[in-house]
Amino acid sequence: MARGTILFVEDESDLRNLITEVLGDLGFDVTAAADGHAAIALLEGGQRFDHVISDVSMPHGVSGLDVATAAARLQPDARVTLASGYQRAQLPPLPAEIGFLPKPYHVRQLLQVLDAGTG
Repeated sequence: MARGTILFVEDESDLRNLITEVLGDLGFDVTAAADGHAAIALLEGGQRFDHVISDVSMPHGVSGLDVATAAARLQPDARVTLASGYQRAQLPPLPAEIGFLPKPYHVRQLLQVLDAGTG
């Protein structure tokens, strides 16, 4: 039985592949998306996610903020965490229910976010 379903959105392929593999090894059911367009398509596709973790800055005009907005609309029960190399104060104001994970992060920090349910 999976520890939870995760949509992991990251445009850096090495990081995306590493985190997807590590979380899978730890018992999570992980679906990865390379950009915001792919993430929103997955959110619209009917698969339910317990947690959406997205990089903030991504290519092709759809940011992690856009993914978070779509997740709130399409899957309101999913917990959302945004990851960024920017400080939280440098980003537009985020709703309180959206977690924040500063990059770079360690797997244990990511697990704390997942186990706590918020960032």
